[in-house]
Amino acid sequence: MKKYADYLYFVFRVLVGFFFLMHGGQKLFGWFGGLGGNSAELISLMGLAGLIEFFGGLAVLLGIFTRLTALIAAVEMIVALFMAHFPRGYVLILNGGEAAALFFTSFLVLLAYGAGKFSLGKYLFKKELL
Repeated sequence: MKKYADYLYFVFRVLVGFFFLMHGGQKLFGWFGGLGGNSAELISLMGLAGLIEFFGGLAVLLGIFTRLTALIAAVEMIVALFMAHFPRGYVLILNGGEAAALFFTSFLVLLAYGAGKFSLGKYLFKKELL
């Protein structure tokens, strides 16, 4: 499987970025039935979360500033777990926090390994930025 590692990591990074972007789209634009079809006010915690998720997801998907984005997004997921999910209990499947926990774990992997071999950042700048 080692010969496919770069390709599998590319798929992992793109899917994590795409799914995170979708969560941001729910908050910012009301996509996918998010927030009852409404969008969050930009000057609010939900608006900030939407901005981080949408533009962070796009950055991860494209492979630009991946480590910096992963750090910011991981912190956001910890905040989400403590502010939005743990007040409803500590069992993730019951408090709706499993996605935040999975994203947090994914961002730790992205933080450790960066954008990988196939990224827009490496294509444009010949090296990984941050």
